[in-house]
Amino acid sequence: MFGIGMPELILILAVALIVIGPKKLPDLAKSLGKAMGEFKRATNDLKQTIEQETGLGDVRESLRKTQRDLQRSFDAKDSAPAPPDDVKEAPEGEKEAPEGEKEAPEGVKEVPEGGGAAEQADADAAESSPADRKDEQGKPKENGSL
Repeated sequence: MFGIGMPELILILAVALIVIGPKKLPDLAKSLGKAMGEFKRATNDLKQTIEQETGLGDVRESLRKTQRDLQRSFDAKDSAPAPPDDVKEAPEGEKEAPEGEKEAPEGVKEVPEGGGAAEQADADAAESSPADRKDEQGKPKENGSL
């Protein structure tokens, strides 16, 4: 109601009680109640007049009918039976192998146990120091940066 919460309403009533006084407060409440009722009746009459003039009642009724039809179709869709279990399974010839047991395509070699080519190259590089490196004739390679 007008964005007023309970604490604000209590504060307004307390201020009204102090300002108006306890003797006149019931009469004021009665007159406010009557005024609110008249205001509500006037707004309802205005709404009805506007709806009759513009034909909004017909539009509103057609929208309600459409909403009911849509709700029925959604309810029917939700209550549809689930597909049978045999449809969910793959045909006999197309069953997949368990994870980790799939066959490699032709031409692909198996990876040796314990590491790949990158690990082997790292190990070879670590074993040979620059002093150990030799050219094709067996002579130690010279480092030109000395």
